[in-house]
Amino acid sequence: MKRFLTNLSVLLLLVTFSYCQKNGSNGQQYRFNGTMNVDERTRTYLLNLPPHYYDNDSASFALVLGLHGGGGSAAQFEKDYHFTDKANAAGFIALYPDGIQSNGPLGLRTWNAGTCCDAAMEQNVDDVKFIRELIDYTISHYHVNPKKVYVTGMSNGAMMSYRLACELSDKIAAIAPVSGTLVTTKPCTPVRAVPILHIHSILDQKVPYAGGIGLAGYYYPPVDSGLDLWAGKNACSTKQVITDDNRYKLTQWTSCTNNVMMQLYLTKDGGHAWPGSQKVRAKADTPSTVVNANDLIWDFFQRYTLP
Repeated sequence: MKRFLTNLSVLLLLVTFSYCQKNGSNGQQYRFNGTMNVDERTRTYLLNLPPHYYDNDSASFALVLGLHGGGGSAAQFEKDYHFTDKANAAGFIALYPDGIQSNGPLGLRTWNAGTCCDAAMEQNVDDVKFIRELIDYTISHYHVNPKKVYVTGMSNGAMMSYRLACELSDKIAAIAPVSGTLVTTKPCTPVRAVPILHIHSILDQKVPYAGGIGLAGYYYPPVDSGLDLWAGKNACSTKQVITDDNRYKLTQWTSCTNNVMMQLYLTKDGGHAWPGSQKVRAKADTPSTVVNANDLIWDFFQRYTLP
């Protein structure tokens, strides 16, 4: 715990960003700060509806969950990565859950992705249950197409997205982890093939692509080991299609079950940051400029629906 707080306080400045509920000119509400009780914990989240949400009562919208990294928050994810801007322009519902806060002086929020991170892992918080119930609640209360639910995440949030793919593949159509890796401790037992888009920088030293000790002194397995596991789960062809244009390398796994595809964008610039965003803090890594994560993620998600 002390190791995590000491290292993360240097690497991350927790962003506090206050949002008010946003109403349209006709009084309809588009933004919600919500709470729900799960396992005697009050869990929080932020929900944003796109501008045309109320135009057609029979319409149903894709739902994309954005999971913050260790020390971040729902509001921080939205603000730093401009994800609601993309959601509003593309017309999907954006849902930002919060991880639990530690009892330490910084109150850092984390997810229990397996072997990481901090209080959520140490207390064995059932974040899978929280996300499952949050998805079900959102589908039942908003115009969500239940076949178009997707998850992306940064760092610890990316790790959590991998765990969700293992345990909630019946609810999630595709995932897009950014700057994270697979750290699950339970057997990965998806009930269906899961499309995966992974984005990472070869220069990332906080969650090293090749694996090793990184952020907060944790050991992170190589990204390739997680992708290889998933290629097996998805019964993909052992022959990969690789494109290298000197700015990034794109690896694609094809001929997977049910026409699922897996993609890896490995950038040669940037670091432990959200590609296409801005550098958010003085000590933060510079984001890659050769790809835009928001565009890649939404383009990838649009290809897939649950069977």
